[in-house]
Amino acid sequence: MKRPGMSQPDPAAFIGANLPISPVPSIPEICLHTAGPASGLWRLAGSREADPPPYWAYPWAGGAVLGRHLLDQPETIAGRRVFDLGAGSGLVAIAAAKAGARAVTAVDIDANAIAAIGLNAAINGVDIVARAADIIEGPPPETDLLAVGDLFYDPSLALRVMAFLRRCQASGIEVLIGDPERAYLPQDELRRIATHAVADFGGGTGGGAVLAGVFALSGKAEGEIMPGGRAATA
Repeated sequence: MKRPGMSQPDPAAFIGANLPISPVPSIPEICLHTAGPASGLWRLAGSREADPPPYWAYPWAGGAVLGRHLLDQPETIAGRRVFDLGAGSGLVAIAAAKAGARAVTAVDIDANAIAAIGLNAAINGVDIVARAADIIEGPPPETDLLAVGDLFYDPSLALRVMAFLRRCQASGIEVLIGDPERAYLPQDELRRIATHAVADFGGGTGGGAVLAGVFALSGKAEGEIMPGGRAATA
């Protein structure tokens, strides 16, 4: 936590000066500003308990496996609009842009993440629209594919995210989830598409490799009208 009386540094300037640029393990095509022991992230942290932790400063396994999948399967998003929910460092959004997405939007609740996404996009030579917002209680975004990397680490957040993803699915948006099977991933509602070994800096493994999966929502969203006029249940 930031010490009382200290001024808040400019996020972009701080990230550029204190988080070195390095390739993402398992995804050497992408480089990110990544925190290290000497980065002093506490100087950028907010002073309130409600301020979000700096998840954006590390490549989590869910984002890494989704980014690897998009780069390996560019036909899944070529020419399409992609929306990266809980974008963190922007890893998934950058992978989508590199794989040929027509337009990429990245959203995160942390304004520091938005600063990091802007810097990381520039490093990788891609254009991304990034904004700080909490959208999961609202209507589905205008997009073709919604990418969700590693948002199932908290029980209440997992419930809110799944309700939002089902609304997106019902509106015709394809949903892809990347996750190393964290405790609150609702696997009985998902269909596995791919598995990759990726580094996980956010899961207490110290950056060690874990097996992570790419998932799609299974079945139809509850209340969605199926052919013949029957309402589906998930």
